[in-house]
Amino acid sequence: MRRRTLLAAGLTIPLAALQRLDDALAVPPQPSQPAEPTQIAQQLRAARRQFDTSDLAGLVAALPGLLASAVEAAERADTPAAWALVSAAHGLATDTLNKVGNKPSARLTADRSMLYANRSEDPVAKAASARALGMMLRIQGRPDLAAAVMSRGIDQLTATGVRTTAQADMHLRLLCARAYTHAWGGDESRALEGIAEAEQAAARIPAMAPTAMPFAVLYRANIAYALGDPRTALHAARDLRDGMYPTPERRGRLHTDLARFYWQWGKPEETTAALLTAHRHAPSEVLDRPSIRRIANELVERHPRVAGARHLARAISRPQALPTV
Repeated sequence: MRRRTLLAAGLTIPLAALQRLDDALAVPPQPSQPAEPTQIAQQLRAARRQFDTSDLAGLVAALPGLLASAVEAAERADTPAAWALVSAAHGLATDTLNKVGNKPSARLTADRSMLYANRSEDPVAKAASARALGMMLRIQGRPDLAAAVMSRGIDQLTATGVRTTAQADMHLRLLCARAYTHAWGGDESRALEGIAEAEQAAARIPAMAPTAMPFAVLYRANIAYALGDPRTALHAARDLRDGMYPTPERRGRLHTDLARFYWQWGKPEETTAALLTAHRHAPSEVLDRPSIRRIANELVERHPRVAGARHLARAISRPQALPTV
């Protein structure tokens, strides 16, 4: 069963790398040499760049060492900042494992992110771990509990006064994630109230406005999709453009979201165009996310004569250049 779970995830990521990461969560490897928290922070920034550039294969290969080194450094330093780094590393692992479809391991890293965040007593770390854990609870079909976890994170952040950019950014992310969770739970009223609150929060952050508002608007579109209304989703996303999103991963995600909306509406040609655009920005967003890869596979099988279908078929069948692991 474990091998089948790993095979279902990370469709172009070497199975050995996924297996190594899964094993490392059970028995963490010994770091080759001790690292200081400042070095862990640098490694974490590098890992986030891999996520932002959609280098999922490289990130999966790097995570076992990052997680083990972060925990070892925090145990030696035993400072709030060091434990916050451990929590952040596990939060990144959650996002990565969830993206490639390894949900059981993603739930495990989300739990650990919450544990280490509580040890750090850092409000941003606690909020980030609440988002990660809430996301996994939603995916497991427990939207009410997921929303409650996120609400606690929001309340903890609000108690700080939301004075820093990091606090404001995480506050916005949690508001959006909670509204989306309500949508998947079928609570349209709370979902729409929640995303309106998030958009108001985005408008209050002048320094973040260029990225904050497009982030919230795309969530509004996804809420309509979760509620089964692809026309409203596409209408909400009508003014969103690639240049509003600073990283390849976010630009790829914009177009995979548009593809989902078109596919739900029964528009195979538009779905194809969106998937091809996503693949140009960030191939892993199409190739390594099982839900998106499933749409691509079904599309080329059911609609082989749609414009762009041959190109898409070649894109999803062509082996990717992967790092040696």
